[in-house]
Amino acid sequence: MQPGLFSPSTCWCQGLADGVQLCVYVQPNAKATETMGEFNGALKVRLNAPPVDGKANQALCAWLAERLGVPRHAVYLEAGHNRRYKKIRITAAGLDAKAVRVALSGNASSVY
Repeated sequence: MQPGLFSPSTCWCQGLADGVQLCVYVQPNAKATETMGEFNGALKVRLNAPPVDGKANQALCAWLAERLGVPRHAVYLEAGHNRRYKKIRITAAGLDAKAVRVALSGNASSVY
């Protein structure tokens, strides 16, 4: 785990005034893009993208936007550009942390 970026005691999805913030642990080069549950206080996501030239970061943001039903420009990588642990901010009016947790746990197709 990257020291100072995430804490295992915090939830991987936090509500903000203008959306949500996610803590994600990425495993690139997977056969399919899917969530794998919690891992050290972050949501583990397997990505069907290589960790080369930012392709995994782009794939993660695009996948999150599609999964949550928000525009791609609403998903922003705040920290962890070259690390497996990433901090993602999603800004969308009415986006609720509880609904995001449900959607990314595989129990819903869209929250927006």
